[in-house]
Amino acid sequence: MTSCKIIYGTAWKKERTTALVVCAVLNGFRAIDTAAQPKHYREDLVGEALRLLQEKHGIRREDLFIQTKYTTLSGQDRSRPLPYNSRDDIATQIETSVQTSMRNLHTTYLDSLLLHSPFGRLEDTITAWRVLIKLQNAGTVKIIGVSNTYDVNIIEMLEKQTGRPVQVVQNRWYEGNQWDPEVCSYCRKRGIQYQSFWTLSGSPTLLAHPCLRLIARERNCTPAQALFRLAQSHGIMPLSGTTNEQHMKEDIETEKISLKEELQSTGRLSSAAQEINNLLWGS
Repeated sequence: MTSCKIIYGTAWKKERTTALVVCAVLNGFRAIDTAAQPKHYREDLVGEALRLLQEKHGIRREDLFIQTKYTTLSGQDRSRPLPYNSRDDIATQIETSVQTSMRNLHTTYLDSLLLHSPFGRLEDTITAWRVLIKLQNAGTVKIIGVSNTYDVNIIEMLEKQTGRPVQVVQNRWYEGNQWDPEVCSYCRKRGIQYQSFWTLSGSPTLLAHPCLRLIARERNCTPAQALFRLAQSHGIMPLSGTTNEQHMKEDIETEKISLKEELQSTGRLSSAAQEINNLLWGS
């Protein structure tokens, strides 16, 4: 598992991907998320950023945590070049997609590989999971997981049917799904790395909450930093997709913010933290 506390998300960056990834890493990010899905990602331009970071800035591939995804046909735009042959079986599609990703990213291994979403049929998802296990056993991939998976039964069934537990879950964590309580709680209890996206953009009411703003004022940070830090304190690794360099710096600084007093002591500030905790985790 990565020791990073925050990951830079590259979705929707299009032709700006290379410059933004370089900027993010130079400002302290050491984990990068992408996908073999030309519809929403430019994985090839992430790879170009990795090349520039090594050649011009001396930041080695092994100093970074690189995560990508296999995306099913239902999540692809078929008008764009696919990372695999759509007529191939699931196993071949995944293996081809991974080879495409490694070429795009100029690497011989992946730190993390996720199924971008479950298949429509559970048996197909299990078949795909077995392929990820094979890639992990071969050393091609270090850790494996799933994204956009909001049913704990699917996560449990993957382990039950294959003997290999899910190691990463990446889900929307926002107001619209009440912060994914069932899956998030399951991951915390099982030691599964839970990565959150839509953490800020999906929760405007939370960011404006008086209690969160009180914590931010008292800790001399932004509400966004306060929310990221609260998430991190509960084992959640948020994705940041910011295109603003100042926000990149603030996101990296989040890890240094101490909330120990708020979470453990009594008083107005700790009451505010407890109210936010109750809202997010029911505790």
